Amino acid sequence: MRRVRYEHTGGPLFLEEAPEPVAGPGELLVRPEAIGVTLPVVRKVTEAAEPIPLGGEVAGEVVAVGEGVTRFRAGDRVTGLAFGHAYADLALLHESMASPIPDGAGAVDAVALVRSGLVALGALEAARPVPGESALVTAAASGIGHLAVQLARLRGASRVVGAVSGSGKTAFVRALGADEVVTYDTDGWGTPVDYALDAVGGDLLTPAIGALAPGGRLVAYSSGGGTVRAYDLLVGARSVTGFQMARVAREDPERYERWRQELWRLFTQGALRPAVHGEFALEDAASAHAAIESRGNLGKVVLRP
Repeated sequence: MRRVRYEHTGGPLFLEEAPEPVAGPGELLVRPEAIGVTLPVVRKVTEAAEPIPLGGEVAGEVVAVGEGVTRFRAGDRVTGLAFGHAYADLALLHESMASPIPDGAGAVDAVALVRSGLVALGALEAARPVPGESALVTAAASGIGHLAVQLARLRGASRVVGAVSGSGKTAFVRALGADEVVTYDTDGWGTPVDYALDAVGGDLLTPAIGALAPGGRLVAYSSGGGTVRAYDLLVGARSVTGFQMARVAREDPERYERWRQELWRLFTQGALRPAVHGEFALEDAASAHAAIESRGNLGKVVLRP
């Protein structure tokens, strides 16, 4: 089978022939129809000390199941996060990370909606939103951010502000339902908000906290690191909460499943609209990574084997 990998940090991505994986205990062997490209994986390619398997969200047909699998069988269509090699003609997906794709939904819809939507919805719930409050979403045009903008509105936000890397994304974010769009280099981000969902981290943490009203809450779910100054929290009694999707999936599978069902319900009703920036061939994975590295994507970046 074909598989994408690289040989050294920052090295080029290339296709290779590799043995077909075998489903182990609790695993599904899936033939991906679509593969979601994520910012954490893109960052690891350029930053990790050693090459890593290119993981990601996959959606496709189950080819075989390993010992102990009870929820799925060959022929089922599923989506979920593959921690091993996902950029491939065949990928392994642990049963606990897999979700069924409803009839009538496409594989691209699944990778654009489910994992990114779970993170967006989970981060939103961690902010404990109250109807009528105002919200800020950083990376508002990203695969997760563009869903978070819509979900904040659906959860009753009276005002939604999207923060983006460049003004070229303004029309896209406004079309999602944002009332205002600011760029990261803007001095001050307008009227303070009640809560913020931050997917960027790093140097952006300071202005994101500064955008909070007194008593405001920031939820950080970025892999970008960064430092929070205690004084910035003390002034105005602001707070920061970290959110990690993997922890919820591992420790609270019932909540994970409830969120997944809510996403599909909103999608089926037409209330939540996942956007896809582009679909790239497997051999063009480098261009998919470049779309995210350049901060040029509007919505989800997807590979199509």
